[in-house]
Amino acid sequence: MPMKFDDIAAFAAVVETGTVSAAARRLGVAKSVVSKRVTELERGLGATLLKRSPRSVTLTDRGRTFYERSRAIMAALDEAATAVREEAGELRGLLRIAAPITFGTMYLGGLLWPLLRQHPALEVAIDLDDRAVDLLGSGYDLGIRVGALADSSLIGRKLADIARVLCASPKYLAAAGAPASLDELPRHDCIGYAHLAAGQVWQFQPLRGTTELRSIRVKSRFVANNGELMRGAAIAGLGLLMVPEFIAAEALRAGDLVRVLPGCRPVPTALHALYPRDRHGSARVRAIVEQLVAAMRPRPPWELPDRS
Repeated sequence: MPMKFDDIAAFAAVVETGTVSAAARRLGVAKSVVSKRVTELERGLGATLLKRSPRSVTLTDRGRTFYERSRAIMAALDEAATAVREEAGELRGLLRIAAPITFGTMYLGGLLWPLLRQHPALEVAIDLDDRAVDLLGSGYDLGIRVGALADSSLIGRKLADIARVLCASPKYLAAAGAPASLDELPRHDCIGYAHLAAGQVWQFQPLRGTTELRSIRVKSRFVANNGELMRGAAIAGLGLLMVPEFIAAEALRAGDLVRVLPGCRPVPTALHALYPRDRHGSARVRAIVEQLVAAMRPRPPWELPDRS
């Protein structure tokens, strides 16, 4: 029995959204239509692709194999159709982006609005999650990540270098005193990041006259998995905070936070755009990445004029 593109598209939508209901909303059809299409695909292949339960669906081993191999073909067909439509320079179609929560809420939207206004037929769906989600397995076209890159199956483009800042509220420093050296940090209450395996260890660049990084194990009184919540805890006076500069910049400008040990510089990090290799020729991905690159030049919008 020949396979139909609509059946494969329905199956992929279920895999990528996690439920038949969500897949139906994405495709703009009834749930019964999605279920029927997936059933027809399984019948044609002679294999069970999905394990169904009242609350969720999961891939079988055969389903995973089929999804991974068919996804690249479907992406190529989608890009071929989009390329024809975009010959006049108009970006069209849906682009799914995964990004960290704090960067997404504070900066990403504002950087994308001009492109969306310029191309009315372009659709963008942004999922915010501070975890490093599986871009390939979840069907994302583009991911924004803070930190070192580890997945060689993705193409990465550095958007900006990001300084980290060590800071605290004036309220906390008035009560606990400001540390005079890195050696005093373990005596202070600190605010930790839950998603970082080494979240209790803060690293600093070599001090003048030395060549080794300084790694300081700190005591986290408060731990959170979101930068904005961590910043709020610091402003409330709960301890010292070390985060990427874009999280703390506004609070530092307003005086709600102040730098601690400004002569000791935390090890910096970086902001990257990542996308699957089968998205390399996508005009939509290329346009958004270039929009983000341009927005970070000559310096990121959050960068403080004086880091000393």
